[in-house]
Amino acid sequence: MNREEKLFYGRKPLGKNTFVLKFIISMVMFGFIANLFSCKSEQSDRLLQADKTAADILGNPNYLAIAYGGYRTNTRRAQPTVAQIKEDLKILSAVGIKILRTYNVHMPHAVNVLKAISELKEEDADFEMYVMLGAWIDCKNAWTGFEPIHEEESERNATEIERAVQLANEYADIVKVVAVGNEAMVKWATAYYVLPKVILKWVNHIQTLKSQGKFPKDTWVTSSDNFASWGGGEDVYKVEDLTKLYHAVDYVSIHTYPMHDTHYNPVFWGNMPSEMNLTAQERIDWAMRRSLEYAKSQYKAVESYMHAIGVNKPIHIGETGWATFSKGLYGANGSKACDEYKQAKYYEFMRDWTNKEGISCFYFEAFDEIWKDAENPRGSENHFGLFTVEGKAKFALWKEVDKGAFSGLSRDGQVIDKTYNGQLDSLLLEVMMPPQKDSLTPKLSTP
Repeated sequence: MNREEKLFYGRKPLGKNTFVLKFIISMVMFGFIANLFSCKSEQSDRLLQADKTAADILGNPNYLAIAYGGYRTNTRRAQPTVAQIKEDLKILSAVGIKILRTYNVHMPHAVNVLKAISELKEEDADFEMYVMLGAWIDCKNAWTGFEPIHEEESERNATEIERAVQLANEYADIVKVVAVGNEAMVKWATAYYVLPKVILKWVNHIQTLKSQGKFPKDTWVTSSDNFASWGGGEDVYKVEDLTKLYHAVDYVSIHTYPMHDTHYNPVFWGNMPSEMNLTAQERIDWAMRRSLEYAKSQYKAVESYMHAIGVNKPIHIGETGWATFSKGLYGANGSKACDEYKQAKYYEFMRDWTNKEGISCFYFEAFDEIWKDAENPRGSENHFGLFTVEGKAKFALWKEVDKGAFSGLSRDGQVIDKTYNGQLDSLLLEVMMPPQKDSLTPKLSTP
């Protein structure tokens, strides 16, 4: 034993037990060092997540986005608990979702989402999830029973913005975007829409706070609205305040819903006579490809208008989706648009396009929310989820079930399995053929 060994083990040799003792001490030291590095690694992971900015995650195909509401019943008075939300977030994380979109801060839901993410990050250093925090904006008299006054804003808007700013500061490691208003400028939102000057006022307010160091400098501010509201449609929206809003936001968040326009503007919807020689599945696939092209055309219309007014900022999709059931305008007696097969094709095509082009797509939506049209359970608004209320994965996610993505996960005690008991034949029986048309826009060449 040399001098250094004597200093370490003691001056008296230990004979045949020396090797064993040295081995034990080495293992203890190794464990201590490994644990030290593990702790440092976890701290490093947290710092890396805290350092992620909106610019890092928006448009990044490794950070899939989705609209999320955790409501289980036909009323929002029954708020989902933090524990229930944590279940949902684990399910979404299992399929690569890393950015959620919420819609208001005047109900507990958004705060509970932020708490759930914080707790999951504490429990697992590798868990990563961010939020586009919505601040609800509406006009004077909205939802009151009195005539809405669209030229004036609700007095409550100031409180909503104040709370959103507070949460963005408190959860700066999670909230990466604040959206001022949801479809708040589009004029068909007759119950509550406001003029662009209102959205501009509050976007400018938050940007001023940012310049004063009172709002996270890398958190982006936008407004999420219908593509027409951003100048991609009728001239009535192309006003001076909209131009100013373009200059004020950090990026543009647009909504596009081909599904709704299978009824309201079905220029793209249907099958051409030249496609009659194709199989039924091929004909539906071509109808869904045209649906994607229609969404692209709305995106490009916004982009074109933005460039025409001298602005060049990122454009991401704040909402798009496809319902799986409708008793009304989009069902068997309407445009025949809604079923799980068509939703799956739209989801596939939309994800492929946006991921390739570096566009974030907050797909609408994660789970069915039956409060949206509580008086009409068979209405399409209740059926936009990729999962049912019970947590069954719809056809768009059957492959994920097969891969075992949801192993060990559940929603309210129900395991995540397939709709239709996984029977594709049963699902296909409910798939409706789009109507035959003589001409369609956009025109796509069939095989």
